[in-house]
Amino acid sequence: SYDRGATVAGVVGVGRLITGMDRGLLGMCVNERRHLIVPPHLGYGSIGVAGLIPPDATLYFDVVMLDIWNKDDKLQITTLSKPERCNRTVENSDFVRYHYNGTLLDGTPFDSSYSKDSTYDTYVGTGWLIKGMDQGLLGMCAGEKRSIIIPPFLAYGEKGYGTTIPPQASLVFSVLLVDFHNPKDGVFLEHLEVPGSCKRRAVTGDFVRYHYNGTLMDGTLFDSSYSRNHTYNTYIGKGYIIPGMDQGLQGVCVGERRRVVIPPHLAYGENGAGNKIPGSAVLIFDVHIIDFHNPEDPVEIETVYRPEGCNITTRDRDFIRYHYNCSLLDGTKLFSSHDYEKPQEVTLGANKVIEGLNSGLLNMCAGERRVLIIPPHLGHGESGARGVPGSAVLRFEVELISMEEGVPEGYLFIWHGDPPASLYEQMDLNKDGEIPADEFSTFIKSQVADGKGRLMPSSDPEKVIADMFRNQDRNQDGKITSEELKLKSDEDQEKIHEEL
Repeated sequence: SYDRGATVAGVVGVGRLITGMDRGLLGMCVNERRHLIVPPHLGYGSIGVAGLIPPDATLYFDVVMLDIWNKDDKLQITTLSKPERCNRTVENSDFVRYHYNGTLLDGTPFDSSYSKDSTYDTYVGTGWLIKGMDQGLLGMCAGEKRSIIIPPFLAYGEKGYGTTIPPQASLVFSVLLVDFHNPKDGVFLEHLEVPGSCKRRAVTGDFVRYHYNGTLMDGTLFDSSYSRNHTYNTYIGKGYIIPGMDQGLQGVCVGERRRVVIPPHLAYGENGAGNKIPGSAVLIFDVHIIDFHNPEDPVEIETVYRPEGCNITTRDRDFIRYHYNCSLLDGTKLFSSHDYEKPQEVTLGANKVIEGLNSGLLNMCAGERRVLIIPPHLGHGESGARGVPGSAVLRFEVELISMEEGVPEGYLFIWHGDPPASLYEQMDLNKDGEIPADEFSTFIKSQVADGKGRLMPSSDPEKVIADMFRNQDRNQDGKITSEELKLKSDEDQEKIHEEL
């Protein structure tokens, strides 16, 4: 047979072989070698074979058994390893990606996906594979390894395949199922950890900040936000991310951990992405939702404590003192007034704090405590600030310590009634026709003490009075003349006339 370059194939025990060979092959194993001595009466007898085997010849055969099968044989499937978790197994019409080594029954290799550095990708049960492989892949889990022995009538049969698979050859496949999906599959969600309280769930149009690990079904990591130490920030449901993730992030809670399994037709399809995501790959994202908001969200205010008999509340231009703790929604502490010796001080409506905090501090009583949830468009925006990530939702715990009634914008002092008719004369305490800084300060303080007016509230009233004097000392010569002294209301009226 070596001279012919082809193996001999035949059925044993049905009279198609000489009797000696029929008997001599019985009990042989694959790869077993035997030396058979066949006497004439069990060979070609007294007739022989014309021109080849003389009459009454004893025959010597050196035989090596390469393959054995029986028409009643079925697939031989051996599970070599299997993942602990297996949510679903291969069914007909599924699309599978697997690696394999293919050998003949005697161990001769004929093909391997590993040598091509690419999985074999195909549908199961649709006639694209040999029958034995179609059957042998059924019931497999992603990550499972199997040995599948296929008899020739479920493989390439009498004709074999090319020069690598002989006719009537049994095939042995060592298979590793990398992943699989069905074209009808949707996104599969697994809720790993859901917070006990979830006041709102994300919907289309929300802006979500989340961390993720992205893996293939065999566990290969292809991307991670953690490695960049930065959340992935995006709108959901608007086509900015792959369709599967757009769907998979719907309904998440702040703080939730969720596994999103995405079939390729809702991910990167047949082409894959870059050199890390193969074509037709199923993707698994383990996500942790840090926060989300909607661009139309207002400040969310929760009153934790409000004193009884609360009649006076904060308004714009009021000067307040308050304590606060500021954190991200995941609990990460950012800033706290308790880290300093005294409370925070600010004039409301003077653009000294972020807009959302200013809004959240309005209409409060002294002693009141609130929790404020501030979306980024009312906080530090897309860019963030020192210590504050971009697009971060902020959580403030605030307590109002005290408040002082403010003055209108642009004013440093206001009268509680009409100002004195002869204001300059009253302000000129020594009646020398000019008002230096000390006279100005003494007069203003007396008006405040008598309840006739009030200064813009501040931690430093001396500075406010100094600013008032500087505004009135228009030539900056250190004194105010009668021509220089003007009420703020008169100045505003002059500006209106100028504009007209």
